[in-house]
Amino acid sequence: MKITGAQALIRSLELEKVKFIFGYPGGAILPVYDSLNYSKIKHILTRSEQGAAHAASGYARVSGKVGVCMATSGPGATNLVTGIATAYMDSIPIVAITGQVSTAVIGRDVFQEVDITGATAPFTKHNFLVKDADDIPRIVKEAFYIASTGRPGPVLIDLPKDVADTKIDFKYPEKVTLRGYKPNIIGHPLQISRAAEMINQCQRPVICAGGGINTSRAEQELMKLAEKGSIPVVTTLMGTGSFPTDHPLYMGMMGMHGLSSANKTITEADLIIAAGARFADRTIGKVEGFAPEAKIIHIDIDPAEIGKNIHAHTPIVGDVKQILEEIGKNVKDKKPSKWNEYIAGLKEKFIANIDNNLLNPVEFIQQLSNKTKGKAIITTEVGCHQMWTAQHYEFTKPRTFISSGGLGTMGYGLPAAIGAQIAQEDMMIINICGDGSFQMNLTEMATAVENNLSIKVVLFNNSGLGLVRQLQEFYCEKRYNQVHFGFVPDFVKIAESYGFKAMRIQKQEEILSAIDSLISEKGPFLLECIVDIDENVYPMVLNGSPINDMIGG
Repeated sequence: MKITGAQALIRSLELEKVKFIFGYPGGAILPVYDSLNYSKIKHILTRSEQGAAHAASGYARVSGKVGVCMATSGPGATNLVTGIATAYMDSIPIVAITGQVSTAVIGRDVFQEVDITGATAPFTKHNFLVKDADDIPRIVKEAFYIASTGRPGPVLIDLPKDVADTKIDFKYPEKVTLRGYKPNIIGHPLQISRAAEMINQCQRPVICAGGGINTSRAEQELMKLAEKGSIPVVTTLMGTGSFPTDHPLYMGMMGMHGLSSANKTITEADLIIAAGARFADRTIGKVEGFAPEAKIIHIDIDPAEIGKNIHAHTPIVGDVKQILEEIGKNVKDKKPSKWNEYIAGLKEKFIANIDNNLLNPVEFIQQLSNKTKGKAIITTEVGCHQMWTAQHYEFTKPRTFISSGGLGTMGYGLPAAIGAQIAQEDMMIINICGDGSFQMNLTEMATAVENNLSIKVVLFNNSGLGLVRQLQEFYCEKRYNQVHFGFVPDFVKIAESYGFKAMRIQKQEEILSAIDSLISEKGPFLLECIVDIDENVYPMVLNGSPINDMIGG
């Protein structure tokens, strides 16, 4: 029996074992939504298309599966763009499905028409404009394969309305064959042998663990290599959680707002094993001053990343999980050395400068960590709160820190928390945010309540854009412009109107009892913390400075 293209799309998604779609309907995508009525796939109606894309991202990062989001043509599709670009920068596998106007009128600027495949070409792994309904099963199969293999990333399928209505004989392909797309998974044996020899001969090694460790689920291989060779580990922002923060070999997050212990360890090393890290600008600082005495072993599944920012003495292309395992087999057992003793002395617990009349955000993060580490997945928005969390929350398990890294997308955390909670029903999900970022997608509180998700929100309210203000402090000689909100809403009342229980604190002495309330509450809960706009993030590396040249911390 023939079925429509829309029905073929849904059946294809079912065969890809999709359980959830995050989306928002509209005219051009109506045939697909109508077909969903007869599917077991659960649709999560978000309150914006951007929220759908971020929720799909959070779901993918926690579940390890491809996240799926869907929107209509025109503004629906363009509202997905920020979420797609966020996934692209952070290598998150999502498939975005958009409706499109009928093929006969494409290019005529009809109602809600936009060239979404052209718009997203620079920041998708691949995208498809479906012109023939018979191609739908093949395209879906290819989309999921491309999104989830090699370096993961977003793939977009644009489906014109007339194609969705066309009837076809459905047949789903058993395998994918794409000329020109053959991701290299197995590292070159000679390069692996060279890397192991370099590790055996060096005196001051360090592993830089990036987001690829979390993506490839290579945390065990990372641990075995580090412990076998007594090699200290630093992480990038996206690599946070890939190595337990309470491990003796862990030196902290490196980069612009990295811990001094991590930045100094990298700077003084004679060998850096970069594993699934892309040496982004916020990570390495001034290129000329980065690790001047170190040779670089760079492991990445994407050959385009190797040598792009930092010269690699030994490049290895492939899956970081497989490569670390092979390197580990050839690395000699080493006892802790003088290098280990030296860097251990660099580690000092950051003591918050506490004024008992004000709530200190670093102290709050540390206390929240003491109460919830190992038991919660933390999502964040982007800003001061994001850096405080990455610096001072003790992440002891992989994939428990979910944040926007490469694109730095404000508004990411709450919808990502929704996706994370759906992926891990039994885990506590806490979104840590600032008042600036939170206001961008706070309507997703309705999505959380509607789907009975017990998401916790910690809102640091400084009545402004704290991290932008900090940049103006250093780069604009304190000429603050458009970083202080003239009006701040009552977030407690807003949260309560959405069905969240909520409370507000503003003193140091209230922290512990408030965290207890946050944890014990069975439903969604918002805790607003009033903090001073003068609370900056330290350490800080200024533009044009090497990462060992830090202010504060």
